[in-house]
Order: sequence, then C-alpha cells, then structure tokens
Amino acid sequence: MKLISMGLLAGALAAAAGALVARRRYVVVTVEGTSMAPTLHDGDRVLVRRRRIGQVARGDVVVLEPPSGPRVDADGTRWNIKRAVALPGDPVPPDVDGAAERVPAGALVVYGDNPRSVDSRQRGFFPADRLLGVALRRLGGAAL
Repeated sequence: MKLISMGLLAGALAAAAGALVARRRYVVVTVEGTSMAPTLHDGDRVLVRRRRIGQVARGDVVVLEPPSGPRVDADGTRWNIKRAVALPGDPVPPDVDGAAERVPAGALVVYGDNPRSVDSRQRGFFPADRLLGVALRRLGGAAL
C-alpha cells in the first residue's frame, strides 16, 4: 500500500513539474480583431511558444507588443498577432517607411494577413524585445 502511495505522489509531482515547464514555454492567446483574417478570426485561441528573435523564421505568425500605444489588458499588455515578414539583417520591404536599407538588430517587420491591418507598413519596425513568441496552432484547429 505504501508503495502505491509513493508511486502516486511521484506521479503527481512529475505532472506538476511538467505543467510548470509547459506554462513557462507555452501561452494561450485570444485573437481580437481582424488583422490576421482569413488565417485567424476574432475570438480564435492560439497556442504560442515563447521564442526570441533568433528563433523566428520569415513567415511565422508571431505575438508581440506593438511599438507604441495604450496598454489595456489586465496585466498591462496589449498583444498584436502578425506575420513576420523581415528579420534583422533582411532588406526592408519597400512599403515600410524607414531610413534603413536593412532591418536593424533588435527589430522585425510584421504584416497582418488582412490588407487593412495596422502593422509595420504604418508603424515601422516592431521591437524584438517585445516578442512573446510564435503561434503554433489554433486551438481546435490546424497548425499555422
């Protein structure tokens, strides 16, 4: 009986440790707005893996704070979900205002999939230090 109790305790501790690790690596974000339509829609929930700029590829759907603007969420953060178009060292796309020919270190260029999205075409470079991570999949849906 004592062996079974020890096994259950060890299993519970392993599950708790696994949940803690997963919580540090993954976040669920709810999409608000239409900037990523038709890929993502208002109310969709996406699983995001925390990443740094060096772990992002062109074409990834990323979650990050805007370069400026109001902070409105309960924790003080307003997340944007956009597609990474250019990374540090890449040529700056012609429709992005900026004096640089290449995306500077510590920045990235992002676009929404919806042509009416407010993104780097209006706001310029997004700071890489405000990157939360890469969206992996829509919960209840396909990988992105």
